[in-house]
Amino acid sequence: MTKYVNRSGLQIAAELADFAENKALPGTGVAVEAFWGGLSQLLHRFAPRNKDLLAKRDAIQAKLDDWHKANPGPIADMPAYQAFLREIGYLVPEPAPFTIGTQNVDPEIATMAGPQLVVPALNDRFVLNAANARWGSLYDAFYGTDALDAPPAKAGGYDPARGAAVVAVAKAFLDEAIPLASGKWAELGDPSHGIALADPAQYVGQSEKGRLFRHNGLHIEVIFDPAHPIGKDDPSGIADVLLESALTAIIDLEDSVAAVDAEDKVLGYSNWLGLMRGDLDASFEKGGKTVSRTANPDRQYSDGLTLPGRSLLFVRNVGHLMTNSAILLPDGSEAPEGILDALFTSLCAMHDLKGLGPLRNSRAGSIYIVKPKMHGPEECAFTNDLFDAVEDILGLDRYTVKVGVMDEERRTSANLAACIHAVRDRIVFINTGFLDRTGDEMHTAMQAGPMIRKGEMKTSSWITAYEARNVGIGLSCGLSGKAQIGKGMWAAPDMMADMMVQKIGHPMTGANTAWVPSPTAATLHAIHYHRCDVFARQKEVAALAVPGLDPLLTIPVAPAGHNWSAADVAQELENNAQGILGYVVRWIDQGIGCSKVPDIHDIGLMEDRATLRISSQHIANWLHHGIATREQVDSAFSKMAAKVDAQNADDPLYEKLTPDSIAFKAARALVFEGLVQPNGYTEPLLHKYRLEKKAAARG
Repeated sequence: MTKYVNRSGLQIAAELADFAENKALPGTGVAVEAFWGGLSQLLHRFAPRNKDLLAKRDAIQAKLDDWHKANPGPIADMPAYQAFLREIGYLVPEPAPFTIGTQNVDPEIATMAGPQLVVPALNDRFVLNAANARWGSLYDAFYGTDALDAPPAKAGGYDPARGAAVVAVAKAFLDEAIPLASGKWAELGDPSHGIALADPAQYVGQSEKGRLFRHNGLHIEVIFDPAHPIGKDDPSGIADVLLESALTAIIDLEDSVAAVDAEDKVLGYSNWLGLMRGDLDASFEKGGKTVSRTANPDRQYSDGLTLPGRSLLFVRNVGHLMTNSAILLPDGSEAPEGILDALFTSLCAMHDLKGLGPLRNSRAGSIYIVKPKMHGPEECAFTNDLFDAVEDILGLDRYTVKVGVMDEERRTSANLAACIHAVRDRIVFINTGFLDRTGDEMHTAMQAGPMIRKGEMKTSSWITAYEARNVGIGLSCGLSGKAQIGKGMWAAPDMMADMMVQKIGHPMTGANTAWVPSPTAATLHAIHYHRCDVFARQKEVAALAVPGLDPLLTIPVAPAGHNWSAADVAQELENNAQGILGYVVRWIDQGIGCSKVPDIHDIGLMEDRATLRISSQHIANWLHHGIATREQVDSAFSKMAAKVDAQNADDPLYEKLTPDSIAFKAARALVFEGLVQPNGYTEPLLHKYRLEKKAAARG
């Protein structure tokens, strides 16, 4: 049982109170009594408003359900549909043309273009890996992945043939990004005689063994070391090529974590505090030895040049939906978790602003918070007001706390300009979250009829419009040069060859960042930002017409009378059931919120709650409309439980799925209760069953 202490009329979990009073508050200049008093006032002011916004979501959804019941199937009269959406407040008037006013933004966000990592906050090793992913070895990235079009490395240590192929492709990249005045990098001789570049301005300095260059705003360091095992066989003594890779990283307290109580929240806050101080230390076993990992220092070059050694860090708070038992209100109810995150993560970031640790994050003096799952401009305005209040409690200047808006709910993407306007003086980020956006698309029109198959969603007209509108509206609101316009995750970390072919599409849209699943992927994806000058591309995209609402609001429902074969139905159910079980069993039993989960074809894909939302809502939709029966769904779950058990046979912590296991019950509930879940979210049921599992483990 959680032990509570009273602070300013609130019941605070003892471990959270201890964290705040003995770790987070010291050095910030914020008094303990003022902090708890401020939190009490914050909750008194914002918790009822938060509740009202959630009630408005439910009221709007009820009206949508009624409308679709009366007008089933694809939208037949788009003007009438949009008039209805305006009538119920789903669509709001567009704001007059405006430009965001955000100031004091670090260059990694405002004026540079490059990859972005997202990493679960509860794992100290992972968050340090992400922070340290600012620089990556191009040699290592090619050698260890299928991005290199060459035979796999032979077993038994270093493979010289594959190594030679790595060197060749890396030097070909240098010819692209840093061309020599004459000849190729493969022909470069002794560098001590100088390196003549086609554009001498690309050379910016040197380290003890490296020469530093710049292209498209990103740095490349070529390491010369004839004594190195690789450099000794290179005619120029080149031992490695380092790329500036993950410019930014998001430390995630939301979709990629299983944080359900005070214990989990304190772990996440503690890791964030350690990153903000620069003194986080992760120790773990590797190869029979204890390894300690810390944050990299900044990088020093000639003429006093210093470059950041770490990615610039955001923290992603939770959305408006969930509450958490870490703090109880005077009436005994749980506090809204998003309000807690806003105050506690900002408090932790004050250690960076005040330089209380050995390393710094924001050189511009800002705190960067990503806010997910907001529905429309009214909820964005709520976040803006909440951040105002947090700044007042902590004694921070107005707009110190910046916000990243995830454009991942249908009501937000349909009103994106108004959403940006609501946070126009603190916004630093918009990003398309097409996974949650697909889940919300299905739940919003749940009553319209059976949805098309999940695999067909990616070619739906609304997704094309959604991705293009995100960039076009962002540019029209003046984000270029001031904020990030982002794109979504590459979900297959073992398929880097495919990523290299496809993901250049993200910078080509005019997005100056896109998500990657690993530091290695960040280094490879960085190549795309050398091949595409994003800020030049943004000028071209800004001249294009922004897609209108018609394609965006075209729902992916199957035509009336459409029939799928029995084999198609079974295949769709099994694919969804396998994905649900594979993710949920780790979430419930082991508290793993994001990991590489084998799909039905045994391909490892990065899964989080957003992918779970799609799969569970899709089965719920087919079940509701009679495309599948309860018996068919249960049969798919039973069959796929055996497959998931087999896929996890080598995990010593894995617990098999049985009809009585808590994880299996959770998976079924996500489908059979999916129709009534708020906006189709998975969090309420996941939290319920995870808490049940934790209680059972304690006995």
